[in-house]
Amino acid sequence: MNELELAHLQWMVLTAAALVSLFFGALLHRTHFCTMGAVSDAVVMENFDRLRQWALALAVAVLGFGCMTYAGLINPLQSIYATKDLLWLSALLGGLLFGWGMVWASGCGSKSLVRLGAGNLKSLFVLLVMGFVALSAMKGVLAVGRVQFIDVVKIELPQGMFLGEWLSHYFKVSLQVGSLWAACLVSAILFFWALKDKNFINFNNLSTGILVGLVICVVWWISGVLGHGMEHPETLEEFFLATSSRKMEALSFTGPVALTIDALAYFSDGTKRLTIGLISVLGVCAGASISAWQQGTLRLEGFTNVADMRRHLVGASMMGLGAVLAMGCSIGQGLSGFSTLSLASLIASMAILAGAYAALQYDLRQA
Repeated sequence: MNELELAHLQWMVLTAAALVSLFFGALLHRTHFCTMGAVSDAVVMENFDRLRQWALALAVAVLGFGCMTYAGLINPLQSIYATKDLLWLSALLGGLLFGWGMVWASGCGSKSLVRLGAGNLKSLFVLLVMGFVALSAMKGVLAVGRVQFIDVVKIELPQGMFLGEWLSHYFKVSLQVGSLWAACLVSAILFFWALKDKNFINFNNLSTGILVGLVICVVWWISGVLGHGMEHPETLEEFFLATSSRKMEALSFTGPVALTIDALAYFSDGTKRLTIGLISVLGVCAGASISAWQQGTLRLEGFTNVADMRRHLVGASMMGLGAVLAMGCSIGQGLSGFSTLSLASLIASMAILAGAYAALQYDLRQA
């Protein structure tokens, strides 16, 4: 592959990511799919429909990732979630912070992008604060404490980070077979829980969960198949185009929001490049804006009082720090990471749900 072909392929990857993120933004806006909203519905109203949508989306994403691994299209060991050690404290603490923060900030990063697209200026404030704190935690003043005191608490897993690796090790099968077995087992449990309530089974709930899960799978395909090459013309190494980590990635929003702010602030220095994450941030916001315009709901909205602004400030800060510690947000770990069946993603996802539950219980007692 020469440089011209490589440039053409990169634009294909970015274009595909833009189209998928536009669709995803419109989908989130139309369906109100939201992790925080799902937990809130369950805790406050005892309505589990949106939580079952989330479980259905996760089941589709897990099964899709497992099938692509079995087919040899992708390899979980080449994903961003393939770390040598399990940073359990980072995942646990980060998940709790993010879960609490997304309640106080009225939604996670993806929900804030959707609301911004519909004209909500509170979400612009949340995204800027979340992105700034996340950037500081990635490579600024907060990164010092993170690296020296939190990330050092870790466990080395001899069998690997992924459930597929564990099954492969103990049952003496290939990683591809082990990943498929793991995906079938976990997705079956999720499908069963999501679909056991007959009242949940309707077109809106099923289509929402299935489409969100398929979007995660498509982005894995864009990153891991379309943008994958065996020999870079300059380095002669295997590569994944348009990813921040140089590894296979799927959707995530807190880190990409931070890197988008960084790219816009220092665009003229010539070192910034377009990535799937950056395109996804802009695409989701644009897709939601188009959807809101078509529905006639595009209108500006701001803070009502200082207390509301202070609450969103604290929540956005917790999300920014928490997502970096957990290495992902409710989408980045809760769907993309969990679809790989990474143990770190499992810890982070459960901690996000626990943090959101704790915040909602706190708010209910304060009311």
